[in-house]
Amino acid sequence: MSKYYEKLISLLKQMFQLDQADLDFGIYRIMNFRRKEIEKFLSEELLPQVRSQLERYISSKQKSLKKELEDLKKTLDDTGVVYESSAKYVALKNQLDMGMDIEKAEEEIYSHLTDFFSRYYSNGDFISQRRYKQGVYAIPYEGEEVKLYWANADQYYIKTTEYFRDYTFTLPEGKKVHFKLIEASTEKDNNKSDKDKERKFVLYEEEPLKIENNELYIQFEYKVHESKQKDLIDNAVKKINEIFTNEGVKYRNFIEIFKLKPTESNPKRTVLEKHLTDYTARNTFDYFIHKDLGGFLRRELDFYLKNEVMFLDDLDTEHEVRIEQYITKIKVIKNIGYKIISLLEQIENFQKKLWLKKKFVVEANYCITLDRIDENFYTEIVENKKQVEEWKNLFAIDEIDGYSEPLTLEFLKANPYLVLDTAFFSEEFKERLIESIKDIDDKTDGLLIKSENFQALILLMERYKEKVKCIYIDPPYNTEKDRQEGKFLYKDNFSHSTWVTFLNQLVNISQDFLSKDGAFFASCDENEFLNFGKLLCDIMGENNHVETLIWNKRVPKNDKGIGNIHEYIYLFSKDQSFRVKNELPYVMLKDDLEDIYALVEKCKNENKTISETQIILKEFYKKQGYDRGITLYCELDPNYQIWGKINLSWPNAKTEGPRYEVINPITNKPVPIPKKGWRWKEETFRAAEKDGDTYYLPDGSMMKGRIWYSPNENIQPSSITYLKDVETFLLRSIISLKSDGSLSLEALGLGNTIDYPKPIELMESLLFAVNSKQGYFLDYFAGSGTTAHAVINLNREDGGSRKYILVEMGEYFDTVTKPRVQKVIYSKDWKDGKPVSREGISHIFKYMKLESYEDTLNNIEIKRTQGQQIALDEYKDIREQYILSYMLDKEAESSVSLLNIDKFANPFDYKMKIADGLETKKVNVDLVETFNYLLGLVVTNICVKESFDTEADLDSEIPGAVKLKSSDFGKGEYTFKAVEGNTLSGDKVLIIWRTLTGDIAKDNAALDAYFKIKGYSTQKNKYNRIYVNGDNNLMNIKQDDETWKVVLIEEEFKRLMFDVQDI
Repeated sequence: MSKYYEKLISLLKQMFQLDQADLDFGIYRIMNFRRKEIEKFLSEELLPQVRSQLERYISSKQKSLKKELEDLKKTLDDTGVVYESSAKYVALKNQLDMGMDIEKAEEEIYSHLTDFFSRYYSNGDFISQRRYKQGVYAIPYEGEEVKLYWANADQYYIKTTEYFRDYTFTLPEGKKVHFKLIEASTEKDNNKSDKDKERKFVLYEEEPLKIENNELYIQFEYKVHESKQKDLIDNAVKKINEIFTNEGVKYRNFIEIFKLKPTESNPKRTVLEKHLTDYTARNTFDYFIHKDLGGFLRRELDFYLKNEVMFLDDLDTEHEVRIEQYITKIKVIKNIGYKIISLLEQIENFQKKLWLKKKFVVEANYCITLDRIDENFYTEIVENKKQVEEWKNLFAIDEIDGYSEPLTLEFLKANPYLVLDTAFFSEEFKERLIESIKDIDDKTDGLLIKSENFQALILLMERYKEKVKCIYIDPPYNTEKDRQEGKFLYKDNFSHSTWVTFLNQLVNISQDFLSKDGAFFASCDENEFLNFGKLLCDIMGENNHVETLIWNKRVPKNDKGIGNIHEYIYLFSKDQSFRVKNELPYVMLKDDLEDIYALVEKCKNENKTISETQIILKEFYKKQGYDRGITLYCELDPNYQIWGKINLSWPNAKTEGPRYEVINPITNKPVPIPKKGWRWKEETFRAAEKDGDTYYLPDGSMMKGRIWYSPNENIQPSSITYLKDVETFLLRSIISLKSDGSLSLEALGLGNTIDYPKPIELMESLLFAVNSKQGYFLDYFAGSGTTAHAVINLNREDGGSRKYILVEMGEYFDTVTKPRVQKVIYSKDWKDGKPVSREGISHIFKYMKLESYEDTLNNIEIKRTQGQQIALDEYKDIREQYILSYMLDKEAESSVSLLNIDKFANPFDYKMKIADGLETKKVNVDLVETFNYLLGLVVTNICVKESFDTEADLDSEIPGAVKLKSSDFGKGEYTFKAVEGNTLSGDKVLIIWRTLTGDIAKDNAALDAYFKIKGYSTQKNKYNRIYVNGDNNLMNIKQDDETWKVVLIEEEFKRLMFDVQDI
């Protein structure tokens, strides 16, 4: 084959990742299921179409020319004209002789296809650069005044883990080798981690190798180690070599791992060394998924054909190339190109489907203070050694008077704010406990989610849409340090573009969570200040941009040659006009009010006079450097209440206020009317004079109600405003706070874990500014959990009922974020990791872990049924379309990560391979919790699972009817679980989960018996909707909105899980 063909084949193998045939995980594993078939299709079925199509087009033209020439020859023969003397004959003969060179045309087509796809493909991704002409790009523009556009605007940014968890490759003889992480020494084992110490991949000493199912597992730990990673790899290779030497018979089937895989710099490199190096390297690929790769590439191919294959400028020149040849090549390039695009589109859309799919809840637990738990559970609690051990580690309960081993019931009753974690208890205990708390969702004060933020937001949308009062985010700032540490990865130097793509998809989703009076805060620094501001204006609306706050950190950062002491905080309203109309300004507490009140109280207790106290107060103000928002309030009434004078003159220079006479009550003479009139109407003024007692002050002035009069009638009166009535004022555009947020973490015993945590004081100021004591406060870059800490503190101070939702995917979720929330619930003040006052609050928070995108990938199984294969073999005409467009969707649909409804026969045993830390384990996912969130259900009651055996109901007239007899938890012939709740649209919902035996008649008889026991009915109006898994014969009713009352869980689950539009 020609070099052009080989070059195209090489590019196609890269684009379809067929050059990674030995890798067997993630997207590689998916492609490898059909690698040989795709390779064969490309090389033996698709590309040969280039020649066949050329021949078809050309032969058709040639036949036309030949016929025309033959007809002309016959005419010339009849007239006795010599052929060569006919100009028309000569022209037709030359045209026929100058027919297209098929081989040359074939090479040109291969070259054009290679050139086209090479323009957009780079290291595993297609970059969406719309071509306008050579070296110039076009962007979509719809008449906006200002347009923000970036290179990856029509893609999703995928942030996977920095390192591979599990890595599998296949040896030439077909044997599989796995690198497997053992969860042995991670931050989970410690109360805190040391961010300054680097962890490495180290061969697991206890059992470095093992063989399972005739596959080799090489096991590693990921732990702190002083050696360089390269040295650890060399040691691992050496150790594995020794084991193979000593136990050669056992491992002889895998000896190919020592086969040479040389490079120019390392000619002795082995297959094992090559894959170990890849395994331990940072994972820096596959971070984008196109929203519409097919549409983009087809548009670009059309443009390419018009501009770089058919040169219209040549048509009227002496070097004119025949239009027919252009058209022929264009048709073939377009036909073959579109087919390649269809296959690329199928793969990309499949990945997009996996990314956008709402993810399963893998784990759900609650942390509950003891005052919320019925004392009937206390005996089981004191017997739980793991829970007691956590209380000792978190709360130092072994230092409390009354502590004993074992704990006593009296100790629990005396410490109501100890935080119980249901993760330490059996499933049966946990279910009984949660069932005992009615209206569990309403009584839950917070939600922590360990997940990719994008995935968490998609799952939570139905439940919290338009319910969130405030969003605060502190995303990575895209600094050079962020990129060096792998916190934010990108390709092809598109650092800004990738960052904007990342934030665009998140802000676009999260804005829909905000209520009409909601607020959105976002921190950033100078690195992305300009891009972020324009992006937020595009999404939230410029008219909803309230202010760009300046956070003066007071501590200079001088990495750029100047003392940089500030960061930015964007503030947007969901609907600023609504906030203005409803008089909901953004406010802040005046500084140090507690100190001011304490100073005056101290003076009062020391019997200082009003005049002396005022002098002391003014001196304190001056020393502290307060602005006029505080210093205005420097007067004291006889009760030592602080007040200030407010000018009563009309404030607007262009208009005038009311004019009326005011008599000074001290001198009984009229006071001068302000030049522009009074600020208040006369009736308002007179009412203010009566609003309170009358006092003479030491300087001879008078307080008459809420009006102050001077002993000099020539001085205009002022209104009286007490400081306690105006403790807040409008949020200032500059917030000055020292930037060391690590102090709070150090006090909690969680220091040295996270770089640059935000100060708790800053978060309290921002959340307070929203001007609401209730509602949800969302932070999907939760970090150390400062937002939850601030919400809890604010509720403590003002009696509010704010709730928090935090999302964090970092390893420190379990070691910092969650423990921080537990600690601040238990005690309001801490020092050196120990509680000081043990003044806690009554609280419940829920925490969950979600399936990740990588988990979804790793649970995909490609299976072709025998029927599908027979159809493909028999109907060749549909085979191509199937491979190009349908293969992955159809053959992966039974994968557990794509919802295998056959496994709903036991919904309490739905297993998936899930990454836990850096280890992958097979675990039960929580279908019950997942479905609740898919529905957006506000849960009122979750019943404990009930197990039953059956016996024939001889009293029933219904054939096959059964009675249910209670059985031990989870051990009966049937298990049922009921959930009740309300959707945000107001529907009251009942959900019945049950195990099935496969005997439909008996399964439904058991369902009927369960309904009878519970008093459920499809005919009563108690529930608007009843969901049940498994085919059933419950009486169904069509409702006013044309929907059915009884709905199959499987159908609704699948619909809702994949009901996600492009974002």
